Amino acid sequence: MSWRVVADAEAVAREAVQHIVADAKEALERNGRFSLVLAGGGTPARAYRLLAGQDQDWSAWHFYFGDERCLPVDDPQRNSVMAQENLFRHIPVPQEQIHVIPAELGAEAAAQAYEQDIAPAQPFDLVLLGLGEDGHTASLFPGHEHPNDRLVVAVHDAPKPPPDRVSLNYGALAAARERLFLISGKGKADAVCKWRAGQAIPAARLPESEILIDEAAWCE
Repeated sequence: MSWRVVADAEAVAREAVQHIVADAKEALERNGRFSLVLAGGGTPARAYRLLAGQDQDWSAWHFYFGDERCLPVDDPQRNSVMAQENLFRHIPVPQEQIHVIPAELGAEAAAQAYEQDIAPAQPFDLVLLGLGEDGHTASLFPGHEHPNDRLVVAVHDAPKPPPDRVSLNYGALAAARERLFLISGKGKADAVCKWRAGQAIPAARLPESEILIDEAAWCE
């Protein structure tokens, strides 16, 4: 893993935007499109607000989501609502290029529908990921196992509400050309220590990734 320690959550967000824009440039030069998987959380939200101010050819960007809570479409706890408020409403991206997880259908139906939606886009160019205090990433939690042959999985009995969710599976995340973790806050330090000590937290099950982390979350 490539760990980069920066001062604080704002610095994580700024560095993330630079990374995203550089990856977009490479992807557009390579194949004329850029597929970006979004994460939820406060630090990604900061990054999205900064990203919205960038001068980009948004018509070539395609957005996906790493996970979603099974809540009504307009619930403020949904990642899609957060992304809409902080990014999509501020940029001229075609609506059909925003691939929202239909989690309001329920975990099983939504996972099946989203797998069909994302299959043609494999592998993603860049996946943004966070880290939970328990070591989870996307909605892949400790102690939960999922079928290896599924790109998208239904998640039940999540240890934090709501219990039902939909998540990209390890295989879809691992197959991406790049993964970028955004980690901030002292509440994440214990999970970071476990990760760096070689413990088998969900985030550690992914192959080589770039990790932007602030000083509060860092563990020597």
